Amino acid sequence: MSLSLHYLPAAHFSEAHSILIDAEPERILSCVERVQPNDDPVIARLIGLREAPARWAGRAGSPEPFGLQNFTPLGRTESELAFGLAGRFWRLDFGLVPFGEPDAFRAFDEPGFAKLVLGFETKRTADGRVRLTTRTRLFCFGSAARLKMVPYWLAIRVASGWIRQRILRLVKTASEAPAQG
Repeated sequence: MSLSLHYLPAAHFSEAHSILIDAEPERILSCVERVQPNDDPVIARLIGLREAPARWAGRAGSPEPFGLQNFTPLGRTESELAFGLAGRFWRLDFGLVPFGEPDAFRAFDEPGFAKLVLGFETKRTADGRVRLTTRTRLFCFGSAARLKMVPYWLAIRVASGWIRQRILRLVKTASEAPAQG
């Protein structure tokens, strides 16, 4: 069973993107872990745009841009990496719930919240390259959370997908670059 399915067996919303990379899975997953929003100006602007209403309302959460540091690391295998996030994503401040460990994330099922798993999976192709796929899976706890999530998902889906596609390109560039040292 994949890490994504282990931590979020069911999903109301999901999306996947992939890219072919000429590098080893270990190197690819290490590059995923190092990606930062400011590594790409378009990603930084899109995240800044999403965070702008909270800043204008004086409710900004973290002074640093939203990124993987906001997620709970759920695990890493030879071929997969997963991160978890729970909150009320439709709120200005995202309504995030912090978790100290993966098991606490998995057990969380508070009505009115949503849980998201962001997974990255590598798979060798017949030509020797590696397909890196990122899957976002999201589950809402209760009909009220789902009703709030639908318009938010529709509003952010294109930009969010574009961010993941740009992240994949960043990972490809970093993974295929000559090793330093």
